[in-house]
Amino acid sequence: MREEALYRLREDRARHPERVTGVAAARRRRPLLTGRDKLLIIAADHPARGALGVGGRPHAMENRLDLLDRLMTALARPGVDGLLATPDIVEDLLLLGALDDKLVIGSMNRGGVQGSVFEFDDRFTAYDAATIAAMGFDGGKMLCRIAPDDPATAGTLERCGQAISTLAGHGLMAMIEPFWSGHANGSVKHDLSADAMVRAISVVQALGTTSARTWLKIPVTEDMERVMSATTLPTLLLGGDPGQAADEAFAAWGKALRLPGARGLVVGRALLYPPGDDVAAAVDTAAGLLAES
Repeated sequence: MREEALYRLREDRARHPERVTGVAAARRRRPLLTGRDKLLIIAADHPARGALGVGGRPHAMENRLDLLDRLMTALARPGVDGLLATPDIVEDLLLLGALDDKLVIGSMNRGGVQGSVFEFDDRFTAYDAATIAAMGFDGGKMLCRIAPDDPATAGTLERCGQAISTLAGHGLMAMIEPFWSGHANGSVKHDLSADAMVRAISVVQALGTTSARTWLKIPVTEDMERVMSATTLPTLLLGGDPGQAADEAFAAWGKALRLPGARGLVVGRALLYPPGDDVAAAVDTAAGLLAES
C-alpha cells in the first residue's frame, strides 16, 4: 500500500469518520449472481475472534496494513466477486476505494473468541442485519457451531435463527457456516466427518422463519457427494487453512465445485497467505477452478 493511501486512510479514520457511510452510500453495487453462476469471495473475519495464525505462522494476520495490502491485491484480481469481513476491515477497504462492483458480506457473530472459556458463546458482536441493510451491503454471515456438550449452543442457534429471519426480511443473503463441534483436550474441535456435516446442515437449514435467502458455507470434507445431497440450498465451499498442502486443497475444491448445488468458494487465509506469499497467483488459481467447474 502506498504511503499516500495509508496517510489518507489514517486521516479519514481520525478526522472524517463520517466518510464511511458516505462512501458506502456511493459504492457501485452489482447483482448477487451475474453471468457466472458461481462466486469467489475473499474472507477476512478471523482476526475478530483472535485467530491470527496461518499454517506455521502464529502471528501471520496481526499486521493490519499487510493484511489490507493482501486483500486489495486479491480483490483486484479477475474473477473475484467480493469480500466477507467485519466492520473494521470493510470500512478500511471502503475508504481505500476497493469495494466498488464487489459483493460485501458482513460478518456478524464474532463473540466466541478462539481459545476462551466462552468460545461456544458466539454472540453477535459485529454487524447486525439492520446495519448491513442500511450500508447497502449484500448479506450477512454467521458461524453456527453446534456443541452438544456446551449449553451456549442453544443461544447461538436462537440468535442465528433471528438473524436469518431479519436478513431475509431485508431481501438479503444469510450465509451460515455450520459445524458439529465439541471440547477435546481443552480446545474446540470440529467433527468434519460426513455424518457430522450432514447433521449440522440439517439443523441450520431449518433456522429462521424462512430459508428463502439462506446460503450455506461448508468445508470440503470426505464424501462430499453425500454432504451436498443433504440440502437444496445454495452452498459455498470454505477454504480453511490448508497449511503447506495447498495443491491438495485446490484439487479437492475443484472436485467439489462440480457437484450440484455448489455455488462457489469463500476463501481467506489459503489465498491471502499462500506458501510463497504470491497472493495474486493463489487467487488466480482459485478463480480458474470456478471457470472450469
